[in-house]
Amino acid sequence: MAGRRRTPAVAAVALLAAAAVLAVTLRPGDDTRRAGSGPARTQVERLPPPPDADRPLHGPLGARLLRPVVLRDRPGGRMLRLLGRRTEFGSKRVLAVVGQRSGWLAVLTHHLPNSRAGWIPADGAQLLFEPYTLHVDLSARRLVVRHRGRVARRIAVAIGRRGAATPTGRFAITDTLVTRRAGSPYGCCALALSGRQPNIVQGWTGGDRLAIHGTPAEHTVGTRATSGCLRARRADMRWLVARVPLGAPVRIRA
Repeated sequence: MAGRRRTPAVAAVALLAAAAVLAVTLRPGDDTRRAGSGPARTQVERLPPPPDADRPLHGPLGARLLRPVVLRDRPGGRMLRLLGRRTEFGSKRVLAVVGQRSGWLAVLTHHLPNSRAGWIPADGAQLLFEPYTLHVDLSARRLVVRHRGRVARRIAVAIGRRGAATPTGRFAITDTLVTRRAGSPYGCCALALSGRQPNIVQGWTGGDRLAIHGTPAEHTVGTRATSGCLRARRADMRWLVARVPLGAPVRIRA
């Protein structure tokens, strides 16, 4: 991916969908931040150096697609869909790996029901170590970020309101999105998740895709105020998008 290539503006964020209500600019190749540049310049993915051939990767893994692959319901099983190298938002497709079998990887994708894994051929992806993991406790309304197992940051979040509870389960970061509109209802930025909201409230037209995103109404952080997404304060969101790579696992529990 070209380090400076700009992708077209896309619409989406929190409860993201292909047809959403927010114009954002996705910069999947921008892995640097300049002093004073603001939230528009954000690290979207940070890939580790190639591992020593004699030292296998351990810990949370991501699978960056090297070519289009067929997603299957089991190793060698029924074809579910073709996955391209890039997401619908233009970033490289990095899938969280939740299982391995000889020649196959079990991965999470928003094309399957929440927490359900599909299978892709291992030779179609590059395995990446995921140093960051995100752990959401809905009862505490808190997101804990761990780096290589150690707590790196604790973040207060708003969660789904009554009738639109935030789903629990295992998810992963699929895209980093940065807004270009002052006063955007989604704040400076968002981390799109592999999950979907099954509890759509009547009248909601923003789609069903889940995300962790900012908000101009920071007084709502720590309350039940969303349609299923997680809201965080601007400083916390900017910290997240500057560090958390694509494919990072996210666990949400009640």
